Amino acid sequence: MRLLTAVALTLAFAAPAAAQAPPDLAAIARLQGEARTKALVEGARKEGEVMVYHSSQLEDLKPVFDAFTQKYGVKVRNWRSSSENVVQRTISETRAGRREVDFIENNSPEMEALSREKMLLRVDSPHYADLRPNMLPAHREYATSTMDVFVQAYNTEKVKREELPKTFQDLVDPRWKGRLGIEAEDQAWFGTLLKDMGEAKGVKLFSDIVATNGISVRKGHTLLATLAASGEVPLALTVYNYKPPQLKAKGAAVDWIVLQPAIAQLHAVAVLSKGSHPHAAMLLFDFFLGEGQAILAARNFVPSNSKVPSPFGDMPIKYIDAGEAIDKQDQWTKIYQDIFIKRAGK
Repeated sequence: MRLLTAVALTLAFAAPAAAQAPPDLAAIARLQGEARTKALVEGARKEGEVMVYHSSQLEDLKPVFDAFTQKYGVKVRNWRSSSENVVQRTISETRAGRREVDFIENNSPEMEALSREKMLLRVDSPHYADLRPNMLPAHREYATSTMDVFVQAYNTEKVKREELPKTFQDLVDPRWKGRLGIEAEDQAWFGTLLKDMGEAKGVKLFSDIVATNGISVRKGHTLLATLAASGEVPLALTVYNYKPPQLKAKGAAVDWIVLQPAIAQLHAVAVLSKGSHPHAAMLLFDFFLGEGQAILAARNFVPSNSKVPSPFGDMPIKYIDAGEAIDKQDQWTKIYQDIFIKRAGK
């Protein structure tokens, strides 16, 4: 489901917008130093818990949640669903006056949608100074926690290393017939890719690839990575970087490459302006951007904090612009569906 459509449908049945965060809560969010730590820790322990809605797999976030609970004694409850479902549920509950969720972990375009609906609290975390460039929007209502870099995953038993493509242009070769796969809703990746290579050139190239070799379209990046590992999709074009190493560590016959330009979806965290446990949410926000970064890196995620090494080193990476992904969603989705979805079915 497309993000803007989901938001529009939710708002059509919504109650009037919630008020802005109370001034004292906004003031706490701006605190720095020992005063910040003292206020957040004391408040979080009184609240006792924090409710998180997230789109990442629980197995990837649980180590962060557990470390947070162990350090502060604050329980983390969570609900996981697709990125668009997280947006829909957050909007519908907030508009209905239900203060269920305190903290969001989701893709940046979905975060931007919530920001535009005035549902997020501006937080001035002390960890912002350590973030890599372009990890923080000007309004500071969410911050990048990890970068999901799109990589090309391949089955090492189905694809020989010497035949791996060096550019997307190489995929026009007939030897890739029946061997390619792509995720069903990666229009933002494709729109960003077209910006880099030129729309007309990019549309022609991928139209030629699909016309010559076909493509298997699958819903879900984890599923697509798993299918590459099983050999059902020998070469998957849009897999998040952290999944192949995780599968490989479990013995799967899978590896990955990066065809330039490398493009990343920014994954972010945010605090709800009307949550029931604001101190715990802000404390978890700081934890994600600080101590949680090494924990996430251990799960093969690319950290936003410059103090934690990136597996991509100094490789140039282009980021999907959250606002542009919303504003151009219909345009990018049509192009994506025309090339990959409709032609794949022929």
